[in-house]
Parts: sequence; structure tokens; C-alpha cells
Amino acid sequence: MRRTGIVWICVWLLGAGLILADVAAAQAPSAASIAIGGRLYDNWWKEGAGKAPTGDHPMWARQSTNKGKGATTWRCKECHGWDYRGKDGVYGSGSHFTGFPGITSVNARSVDQSLKMLTDPSHGFVSIVNGTHGTHLVNFLKHGLVDLSTVIDRKTKKPVKADEARGKQSFALCAGCHGPDGKLRNFGKPDDPEYVGTVARENPWEFVHKVRFGQPGSNPPMPSGIDLGWSLEDVLNILAYSQTLPEK
Repeated sequence: MRRTGIVWICVWLLGAGLILADVAAAQAPSAASIAIGGRLYDNWWKEGAGKAPTGDHPMWARQSTNKGKGATTWRCKECHGWDYRGKDGVYGSGSHFTGFPGITSVNARSVDQSLKMLTDPSHGFVSIVNGTHGTHLVNFLKHGLVDLSTVIDRKTKKPVKADEARGKQSFALCAGCHGPDGKLRNFGKPDDPEYVGTVARENPWEFVHKVRFGQPGSNPPMPSGIDLGWSLEDVLNILAYSQTLPEK
């Protein structure tokens, strides 16, 4: 083959590769969209996807172990857990147990399949996931989920591997709102406070979710880790440091 023929083949392959890269980039959702989806999973009405529901979720009657009522029963995390594994994860026992499955396999489904699942009448989210909210939630399900069972020890509730010193450096950004000791904002009650250190120690899976995606409806808006470019490793480092902060 002549040299010019080889050159043209290389140029063609390069062009094809660039086209495919452009297509992949166009299909990849933004970090902002994934973060919104994560906050919808946490609490969709506080994220602006509708009014807080007053009755129980229509599927709630299928279980009798979780005694939650009203709006709580509509939070995605209440059925599927902060670790996304449902009955096979942290919510596999205790007061939050429902027996409902996890959602870790959803990222293998297509966008259309995921939307069909969410808008199924039995799921009860037809009016919520229409339009952009549905797109954000699917983007979270397909691109935001991670397997936390391998990075957080379920018994000790500590990250399996993390750099506390690096976590302290990153926490400097969090300290602007939460204070250097994590006690500037109380998430609980005056007589039963809950601070950054409390959540980090008692529910590290929730901590990781909120650091990665932000807090729904917070004022000022809480920055999401994925918007900041933080990797899961970065978030686990922050978790390790935050577990050294005071709980009360």
C-alpha cells in the first residue's frame, strides 16, 4: 500500500474517533444534572419537584415493618436506602426496613426503560418525573450511583481506605458554612443536636450522598461534590476527617 493510502486511512480513523468522542460527550449528562437527580432522590419536593405529599406512598401498604407516615414514605431513600441497596443494604434491618429492593442495577437500563419504571402507576411518580426532573433523576440513577458496600465498613461505619489529612484540607470549604468543628449548623433539635460529626459517624452513607450531591432546598445552596470535581476518594477522605469532629 502506498504511503498516501496509509495516511488517508489514519486520517479517516482519527476523524471517526473524534466523531464518536463528540457523540459520547453529547450523550453524557452534566455533573449539575446528576447532582439535581441525587437531591431529588433525597427529597424531591424540597428540590422543587412539587408539593410535599400528605398521604402515604401507594406502595407503602405492601410492607408493615417501617412505621413512617406521610411525606417520609415518598422519599426515594426511605425505600432504597442511602447506600442504594434497599433490603440488601443498611436498611435491611431496623426501623427503616421495608423489604423493597435496591436500585444498583438501574444504571444498566436504558433511559427509556428507567423513565418507564419511574412513571409506572404503581410507583406513584408520574407527575414528579415528567420533564426535566425525570431527566435529572434518571441521570443520577445511571451515572451517579456507586457501590458503597466496598468502601464503607458496615460494622465500624468507617471508610475502608481514606486519607484523613487530605480530608481535612477539603473540609476547609465545608467549614465556611458548618464551622471548623462542624457545629455551626444544627440539623437536629436544640436538646438533641445533630452536626456534621454526628451524621458522619452515625450514617456515613447519608453523609457521602449529601457531600456528593448537596442538600435539597438548603439556603445558601450546598455545593455538590461532583460539581466541584471531587472523586469518591475525595469524599471518603472528607468522611474520615469528619468522623473526628464532635458529635454533640
